[in-house]
Amino acid sequence: MANVILTLKERDIMQIHRAKTRLLLLTGFILLLTGCSISDWYNGYYVERASIIKEQKRSAAYYDAESPEIKELRKKNDVYCRELASKPENRVARKGYENGVFNSAMYDGCMEKRGTPTFNTYESRQAEKRREERRALGEIVPEFR
Repeated sequence: MANVILTLKERDIMQIHRAKTRLLLLTGFILLLTGCSISDWYNGYYVERASIIKEQKRSAAYYDAESPEIKELRKKNDVYCRELASKPENRVARKGYENGVFNSAMYDGCMEKRGTPTFNTYESRQAEKRREERRALGEIVPEFR
């Protein structure tokens, strides 16, 4: 009789031990999934990183497609326009920056006027052309203000 009771107690202990291990694994797995869900990773980190890489490739392709003469002109214009946009009188006032910040709008405009538009300027011009084409086709209804 005592031997049977001991055997039953050992079985109970083994079952409790297995249940504790399973519970611990299940709890750990749930905490892992709620702390870092796949959708958060995909929609946040992965998509942002992929879009940055895509944009960098498009920008590099734009600048690499230029002729050597344009590349040389771009270097000269870059030096001139950076100096112009960095001057203290041309800086843009921003909260927290007592001396202002670099005037990127002036830089982009200067580069465009001198015949070497930046990639961002080129992209915005292309987007405007596409909007105009869609408006002409009737896909976009003009807004009245």
